[in-house]
Amino acid sequence: MTKSDNHLVIMAGGVGSRFWPMSTPEKPKQFIDVLGCGRTLLQLTADRFKGICLPENIWVVTSEQYAGIVREQLPDIPEENILKEPCRRNTAPCIAYVSWKIKARNPKANVVVTPSDHVVMNVQEFQRVINSAMNFTKDSDAILTLGMKPTRPETGYGYIETDLRASSVTNKEVFRVDSFKEKPDADTAQHYIEQNNYFWNAGIFVWNISAIVNAFRIYCPAIAKIFENLRPHFYTPQEQEAVNREFPNCENISVDYAILEKAEEIFVFPADFGWSDLGTWGALYEQMPQDLNKNVCIGENIQLYDTRNCIIHTAQEKKVVVMGLDGFIVAEKDNALLICKASEEQKIKLFTDASK
Repeated sequence: MTKSDNHLVIMAGGVGSRFWPMSTPEKPKQFIDVLGCGRTLLQLTADRFKGICLPENIWVVTSEQYAGIVREQLPDIPEENILKEPCRRNTAPCIAYVSWKIKARNPKANVVVTPSDHVVMNVQEFQRVINSAMNFTKDSDAILTLGMKPTRPETGYGYIETDLRASSVTNKEVFRVDSFKEKPDADTAQHYIEQNNYFWNAGIFVWNISAIVNAFRIYCPAIAKIFENLRPHFYTPQEQEAVNREFPNCENISVDYAILEKAEEIFVFPADFGWSDLGTWGALYEQMPQDLNKNVCIGENIQLYDTRNCIIHTAQEKKVVVMGLDGFIVAEKDNALLICKASEEQKIKLFTDASK
């Protein structure tokens, strides 16, 4: 297996409503320069795979609404590699669609599937883990998921339980999954991190194309049948019309429920490369450098006075002066301004409805 067999699938259909006003249904957070580094989260996701995957082997699954933004932000990937879902059906149909397409072109493909809106701080370690994981799956029936070593009793993530006493024969960093755990309450999350064998489920998967297609056929035959029927239309002018007709018939189900929790050959690769799903303003605050007063500023012309424990995210051309705040989110974009207590950020989803 060569680098030409390595494929990357980026899932980029989410809305990111908890990041309002920066993230909106018209332009969700994966298409925005969240970190203030000059690259969007989608671009950073693709950047991490340079040297691992060729541009012609990068696939993005998104909606018709965002296809133009994807083309604009990732001009090096073939336009036919941007797959347009006619409706949202969770991750299992999304992954099935792209898997059947890849298999039609390259039955030897080895695939990484990743969300488009996560952050990785240690890219070198990330690439080492991905290369090692892909080496493990290339000639195997294994389905591999990356497990992030937890740093806090997080209630917003699912967890993966594993037995660390026995690693895989072919890769000493890989272990068999014992069970998947739903998002826990605070006490249960605290219990998990006091053990050393529970990991955050990052939603990053590695497998060879035969393994995942066969898993769909066994554990999710209804979805498999839909894409078997669509296969003659792939890479033809009739593909999108056929997908628009058949895709809505797919069950709305995550790949975790559809495949991972049922599969026998399921493994986890525990890793630590500074990962965050950036699901909230608080997650962004934790990832960014802080000044002496524990403020995070993203924007070129921000002045703070008697302000601490805040995150300020503003458009580059705006001058912003903040005085006397402690523990607030201040975010401005496209004529929308949010000033919210950081401790109340779970209510931001409510504000997005009010702003429409």
